[in-house]
Amino acid sequence: MNISLYKKRAEIIKAMGHPARLIIIEALAKEEQCVCELNELLEMDQSTLSRHLAVLKNAGIIEDDKRGLKVFYKLRTPCILKYIDCIEGVIKSKK
Repeated sequence: MNISLYKKRAEIIKAMGHPARLIIIEALAKEEQCVCELNELLEMDQSTLSRHLAVLKNAGIIEDDKRGLKVFYKLRTPCILKYIDCIEGVIKSKK
């Protein structure tokens, strides 16, 4: 049993464990977005948004690209959407 692997898995799952982060993932699944667009979508202060983005980035779920004064984010691992689809299946099966 590789405990290190389980800890890494838990870190990724934990990174998705906030509604705002799930909204970010869903938004980035459609297209890359700059911080200003994500800020409009979530209507939260910049520092809170930055913390959520940092958690997702540190988990390896998203990546950023600085272009001039703007920072754009995109999904680094689009396969994470399959996991979210699985969660949706669990939700539907509980009804």
